[in-house]
Amino acid sequence: VLNKTASFYFFSSRSSGKLIAPLGCLLSRQKHTLPDLPYDYGALEPHINAEIMQLHHSKHHATYVNNLNVTEEKYKEALAKGDVTAQVSLQPALKFNGGGHINHTIFWTNLSPNGGGEPKGELMEAIKRDFGSFANFKEKLTAVSVGVQGSGWGWLGYNKEQGRLQIAACANQDPLQGTTGLIPLLGIDVWEHAYYLQYKNVRPDYLKAIWNVINWENVSSRYASCKK
Repeated sequence: VLNKTASFYFFSSRSSGKLIAPLGCLLSRQKHTLPDLPYDYGALEPHINAEIMQLHHSKHHATYVNNLNVTEEKYKEALAKGDVTAQVSLQPALKFNGGGHINHTIFWTNLSPNGGGEPKGELMEAIKRDFGSFANFKEKLTAVSVGVQGSGWGWLGYNKEQGRLQIAACANQDPLQGTTGLIPLLGIDVWEHAYYLQYKNVRPDYLKAIWNVINWENVSSRYASCKK
């Protein structure tokens, strides 16, 4: 998924979360934009309330998008000047804000007011194959997500080289594929801004509730796409 003709890469705004283009393309690129939610802010209640969704989407995600655009403009200037020191110094901001944009773009589609229950078809068979049962998978992903120290994400990803599903945790806004190589299928945001207004500091309660709105059709579609 990486174009290895350049030394640096930027984060795509596409929901796949792939790092696909050299930063040289910044010279002609369009700015990243905040994606619309596929449902109303209050659609996930009572599991995630409207106030959280509105702040999370319109403030937090929007900030990542804005900061990513600003950082890429600075990177474009550094490229034009041939200032490698400036390019290197901007990498953490690209990773943090680009990761925040990628992660949240996936997260919104992983949720649905018609979600919950269990997946079907190939994804369910893969879960049973790689984790023994859906209940065991759910327990493992919940435990990994609860155990994230500070801020971060719990993920179900696909290891394309090994042809199997894997669970992983990422700190802060580190994007799953860009930092582990796993293709993201399902991400659970465990930053406090994702749940504190409703669940206070009791992260396990939030994680118990979020399973009621997981969009298994979206996760299954992602799984089918990455196997091609």
